[in-house]
Amino acid sequence: MKKILSYILLTAFIFVNTGLSTLSASAQTQAADNSADETFKGRAEFTDKLEKENQKLFTGEIEQLEPKDVIKMTVSQVLSSGFTEEGDEFFAEISSDVEGEKGVILPSGTIAHGSVKAIEGSKRLGRDGWIEVSFDYLITPDGREIPIEGKMSTKLNPVAGAGKTVAKSAGYTALGGVVGGFLALNMFGLPAAVVSQGYTLAGGAAVGGAVGLGMALYKKGKDVLISPGDEIRVKIIKGVDLPVFKNEALKQEEINCDGLNVKITNIDYEKDPFGELNTITIAIVITNLTDKYFTGFDISLQNDLNASFYPSVFGDTTILFSKIKPGDRVAGRISFSVDNVKRKHWLIFYDRVQRKQVAKLSIDNAYREIEKKKNKGKKIRGIRQRDYGKE
Repeated sequence: MKKILSYILLTAFIFVNTGLSTLSASAQTQAADNSADETFKGRAEFTDKLEKENQKLFTGEIEQLEPKDVIKMTVSQVLSSGFTEEGDEFFAEISSDVEGEKGVILPSGTIAHGSVKAIEGSKRLGRDGWIEVSFDYLITPDGREIPIEGKMSTKLNPVAGAGKTVAKSAGYTALGGVVGGFLALNMFGLPAAVVSQGYTLAGGAAVGGAVGLGMALYKKGKDVLISPGDEIRVKIIKGVDLPVFKNEALKQEEINCDGLNVKITNIDYEKDPFGELNTITIAIVITNLTDKYFTGFDISLQNDLNASFYPSVFGDTTILFSKIKPGDRVAGRISFSVDNVKRKHWLIFYDRVQRKQVAKLSIDNAYREIEKKKNKGKKIRGIRQRDYGKE
């Protein structure tokens, strides 16, 4: 009886476990099929989303960044022959939009990855130091990574470099000769020079020339130094096809105040009285249909790092001392001294009682509109970037 009962229990156990295994395998297969379907659907949704994003950002046209095109960038760190070594990596930022004939292909804020290929310190004979860097990819503000081939070098052409060194040496020698001549004249006097038929002066000049030549041999050139904010020009080696951005996709965020109509008609990048290129002068027309009262002291310029700059007394002060009452319409210019003219900036208007922002207008947006009007109807070959004035 026990044997029969054991057989029945064993048979039932095998049957149940076999059934469960089959059911589990079936369930796993079904789950895998469902997972595959879900994965496929997920990819389809991602593709659709990406396509919609592309439609928002790009016009659908393609422009080529051509070989030998030059892009202006600013570096993010110090590159110096004092401590920078070959192989060091660094990043640079495109300081203003890169445009082709059809529109913007690389917006400002695009990051470039670079590395130092060669670097040389200054040497005797007045030979300057130099640095050579290369760039291998870009990261755009919308997250795209674009492979490029670009390079930048501060090294002079060998002939030009030799000519520069010779010119420096000749300059020091000539200076030494002049100094030596005056020394002889002061020591021996004009009568001695007349009696010796000028030999005292010639001798002094010869000694001075030798001293000058020694100065030229001893004098070292300048070490290469590229600091954050300094502009470098990178030459493209291999062409790259890039999509053209829509104008709406590049617009910076703004805050408008009902009744306060501010139109920026021109933007100039100027040097201050000390020769530094750090002044932004804005020509504006203000129509105040609000119940608020403004003066030039209720206006500031703010950059993308939230640093604020107030009107400069060294620049144009037309708007600075203006009183803009409700119902007034005022036109003029206002200048701001900033730490880096190449950063993004916004023109800010404050409520003079509460000191809160009531309007925030993008300088970049205004600049694009101004350039668009200037270039309307013109066919411009190659790429162009913002001109920050002559440095």
